[in-house]
Amino acid sequence: MSELLKINVNQHTESKNGLTYLSWAWAWSEVLKIDPQATWEAAEFNGMPACFMPDGSAMVKTSVSIKGHTKTCWLPVMNHKNQAIKGPDAFQINTAIVRCLTKTISMHGLGLYIYAGEDLPPLDTEALDQFAAELAQLEAEGNTMEAVREWYANEHVRTSNDAREYLWKQLRDHSALRAAIKANKPELQAA
Repeated sequence: MSELLKINVNQHTESKNGLTYLSWAWAWSEVLKIDPQATWEAAEFNGMPACFMPDGSAMVKTSVSIKGHTKTCWLPVMNHKNQAIKGPDAFQINTAIVRCLTKTISMHGLGLYIYAGEDLPPLDTEALDQFAAELAQLEAEGNTMEAVREWYANEHVRTSNDAREYLWKQLRDHSALRAAIKANKPELQAA
């Protein structure tokens, strides 16, 4: 789901013990925006919400269907150190189910970069190329200051060093615009 891959989830995560967690409720609400008919299911094992292993630990399994595509993931019931718990209680199993749900949603794209150990989603270079072209067009029309304002108002520019660097390279043939962006940064930030 390319729509889900492009969403920056960083404002909806929290960190515990060096691990990043995405809010399952927020993730599910984002899925429903893309597909109001989406569904999810937690598997049952002989009427139980977890599959118990011979050592007493347990695994949970969730499936998420978005636009007719179903992904399924398994996750052990773990403690705060990400170690499997032997004899987990109902709260621990429920926590594992919603963590597994979030992981399964990520298999569709939303927050997938968290599981890859990255900090940001991949750049939407198509949108950045279009924005660079719009800035160049404003400059060509004699609206350099409007282009500068657009630069500083752009969410990608404000929140992503990678996006800023990419855009800067795209504007390499527009030295006057780049100079205006540099020269007017303090003025526009104070306004």
